[in-house]
Amino acid sequence: MQNQNVNYQKELDKLLERLREEQRVPRLLLHSCCAPCSSYVLEYLSQHFEITVFYYNPNLYPDAEFAKRSKEQQRLIGEMEVRHPVAFMEGAFDKETFYRMAVGLEDAHEGGERCFRCYELRLRETARLAREHGFDYFTTTLSISPLKNARKLNEIGEKLAAEYGVAYLVSDFKKKDGYRRSVELSKEYGLYRQDYCGCEFSWREREMRK
Repeated sequence: MQNQNVNYQKELDKLLERLREEQRVPRLLLHSCCAPCSSYVLEYLSQHFEITVFYYNPNLYPDAEFAKRSKEQQRLIGEMEVRHPVAFMEGAFDKETFYRMAVGLEDAHEGGERCFRCYELRLRETARLAREHGFDYFTTTLSISPLKNARKLNEIGEKLAAEYGVAYLVSDFKKKDGYRRSVELSKEYGLYRQDYCGCEFSWREREMRK
């Protein structure tokens, strides 16, 4: 049974210290949902990794949201000062894959089983590409959000790591004021910050709250 008391930030700190001691700069495939969530993560991890940002979000609604977030992600990468190189890779906008995954969970509240399946959908494609392109690690920016379940993300990531044979970089990026720093960086770079997670179901929840 997974230990629910794991401090993922401390586990990440140990790994980063080991990389410093070994003077290694591994290659990391970083799944990103949007530029604001990636901002602090890029500032933090580009000190230790050569990063490729993998923008893969078939859950996004409406269609224009996908292109809007992609453009902002690429702009941020182009403007940020980083220690090691950061590249960009855009995944397919295969939204029917997301809707097939969500069948039967259309009315589930945000943060529940539908979201967990969405985590896995996006992380699985990240793990597959990490193996295909020879990355040393893969991970996601998603844990920076106070609304995302870091324990579940790490459970899924480690399961996929075993399945695909690529190490998962455990994280809880909201720790150490990561979320606060992402808000600061979003203001600094004038980033578009959406007010819903991204999928049609979260968009509907937002509209109902309004």
